[in-house]
Amino acid sequence: MAGEESKKLKLYSYWRSSCSCRVRIGLNLKGLEYEYVPVNLLKGEQQTPEFLKLNPVGLVPVLVDGDVVLADSFAILMYLEEKFPQHPLLPKDLHRRGINYQAANIVCSSIQPYQNIPILKFMKEKLGPDADVAWAQDHIQRGFSALEKLLKDYSGKYATGDEVFLADLFLAPQIDGAIRRFKVDMDEFPLLARIFKAYLELPAFRDAMPERQPDAPAEHRD
Repeated sequence: MAGEESKKLKLYSYWRSSCSCRVRIGLNLKGLEYEYVPVNLLKGEQQTPEFLKLNPVGLVPVLVDGDVVLADSFAILMYLEEKFPQHPLLPKDLHRRGINYQAANIVCSSIQPYQNIPILKFMKEKLGPDADVAWAQDHIQRGFSALEKLLKDYSGKYATGDEVFLADLFLAPQIDGAIRRFKVDMDEFPLLARIFKAYLELPAFRDAMPERQPDAPAEHRD
């Protein structure tokens, strides 16, 4: 499925990172082989001098493609989209392309940052043992409400129609985390619940999920 060019790809990832999961889905959809390099965020491996040379911000994912080093899931996916045109991640229709960008940005700017490990740790330390989950749930629910309204006129089998596009790569890990980690009641979000079931029918999505990653703890593995 992948040519010699794709064998140079190396992905620095953490099993539970939803940002890393987006890229794993993208790589799978495009049929690209890659080397998985685990980075244990709980042990602080993202703050080692070696990793900070790859990404000074100290976050996963990081993609290495020969001499090219890229961090940030959005940047990585756009790079893959331009270099590897198979299975396009963006629709040709300009309007639907814009909706994909908008939905992806709701996830990566209005939901996901509020559930990063340092943020949740801070909330728990300052406000009590259950404050982190309540904090994450609140931001997830706000974001999901917005996504339900945004996508109601565009969704088909998936977020923006009957083909998988960029928005789906951002939604799938976020919904998975909302259900598994933060126990969000998806009955309040029927559109998102429906398309999430459709994602799990696709091997490219299933194989990218946290529980199927080589660094997932045994108790979390599928």
